[in-house]
Order: sequence, then C-alpha cells, then structure tokens
Amino acid sequence: MTISGSVIDVNFAPGALETPLAAIHDWISASACAVTTYYGRFPVKHLHLLIVPVEEQRGVLNGRTMGYGGASTKVFVGQLATEDDLKRDWVMTHEMVHLAFPLVASEHHWIEEGIATYVEPIARVEAGNLEPRSVWHDLVEGLPKGLPQAGDEGLDHTHTWGRTYWGGALFCTLADVEIRQRTNNRYGLQDALRAILAAGGNMETSWPLERALMVGDKATGVSVLTDLYQQMKAKAVQFDLAGLWDNLGVEPFGEVSFNDRAPLAAVRRAITAVPAGTTSCYPTIDNS
Repeated sequence: MTISGSVIDVNFAPGALETPLAAIHDWISASACAVTTYYGRFPVKHLHLLIVPVEEQRGVLNGRTMGYGGASTKVFVGQLATEDDLKRDWVMTHEMVHLAFPLVASEHHWIEEGIATYVEPIARVEAGNLEPRSVWHDLVEGLPKGLPQAGDEGLDHTHTWGRTYWGGALFCTLADVEIRQRTNNRYGLQDALRAILAAGGNMETSWPLERALMVGDKATGVSVLTDLYQQMKAKAVQFDLAGLWDNLGVEPFGEVSFNDRAPLAAVRRAITAVPAGTTSCYPTIDNS
C-alpha cells in the first residue's frame, strides 16, 4: 500500500479471518489516511504491518508499534471480526499515531500514549470517519481517569494505566486549548506535533522529551508544552474539568451537546476542524 510517498507492507500471520480482504484493505487505508490528514504526511517512509488472526475472537483486540530497526506494527484481529468491527475500530489509527513521535525515555511513556489517545479520534474526524461529538464524549468519559489520585507524584513518576493513557491525554487536551487561547486560534497542538515530525522526530528516532517539546513550542510561538510539562511532570496537579467543559461549550450530561455561545466555543470547533490545505487521501494497493 502506497500513501503520500510512503509504503505500508501488509502481511498476515498464520490463521484465517472471516472478513474479506477488501474490507481489511479499506480499514488499513482509512487509518493511514486519518494519520496522514492529521500530520500532513504519513509519519514514516516504510511501515511493516503484521495482521495476526486470533481464533474464536471478534473485533480488533490490540496492537503494538516499534521503531528500532525500522517501523513495524502488529495488530491482533479476532478471527470472527466483521466489516462493521473494522469500520468502528480505533486501534489501527492509535498505533499509526505512535509512528509520528520520537522514542523518549521510559519515564515519559505517558506522552507517547497520551498523544495516541488524544490524536486518534481527532484524526478520524478530520478524515471524515468519525463525528466531532464522539471526540468530546470520549474526553468527558476518559479524562477523569487521568487525574492524579492519592500518592501521585506527577506524570514522570506515576505509571498507572490511567495516568499513562488518560493523564497523557489530559496533558494534550490542556496544551491544545491553551495554545489556541494564547494564539487566538492561529495554532494548536496539531501544529506543534506536525513540526516535531517535520524535524525528523518520528518513532524511528530517539529524542529527549525536552527537545520535542521545544520544537513544538517554537512552531506555535508560545511555550505551552514546556511550561505545562514543568508543571505536571513531578507533582500532582488537579484540574477543573467541569470548568473546562463549560468554557468550551461541551455539555456533558446524557448525550454530549454543544453550547456555541461559550467563551471557548471557537477553540472547541477548531480542534476538530479539517486543516486548511488538506487534500484527499487515496492510497494505492498492490496485491501482487
């Protein structure tokens, strides 16, 4: 599969899948297009993708992405997975987002998982594969899991599941909102992440986290990423999520709804808007 000048080699581990091959191609293409749309390019020049069938299981189960020795992703798919399962899947996009950030020291694993958790649904919205309401619903449901609990020592020192995935996503959410506030919506976290990738910071490289944050801050013209990291890295910091939703115009009761008269409603809309100059994504597939 070729997309924006990059090649994805798709291979299958032993085992049968009931889903037609065309549906699997569509699933991979949709995920690759979402990541390409968000970052303006596919993150690596060559990706080895292995699909692993799992007997007597349904749906997309989990995945793992590695960068050393060349980018590779392994995704485990239930043998009984349906086309609808693949259309609803988030795992493939999540794993491909990992490709777009450099490897950092193990204590910063929260930034890798946090970016993938935060960016994945936004990228799918930008590609036309998800509704914006889903992004905010998931953040309303998920971000409380990322708040510090008793005994928390900051993101670099508290490696629970909630702090790693949703604490990292909380960092990304707060950064995106603040960057947009301080730049009058001219820039957002997406611009910072695109700049890190453009500077060579993908998963095939290893950087100090501080370098990545400085590159991102330079692209937006504000020091939000560096300042927020200094604030959250080594101490528990509580945030008023109810106040955040109120300012953004996200009404979290029942089905999420929006208040476009809220102070930061324009910021909310910009976070899930398709970037100017984005072109349609059409991967080509070689089955030979």
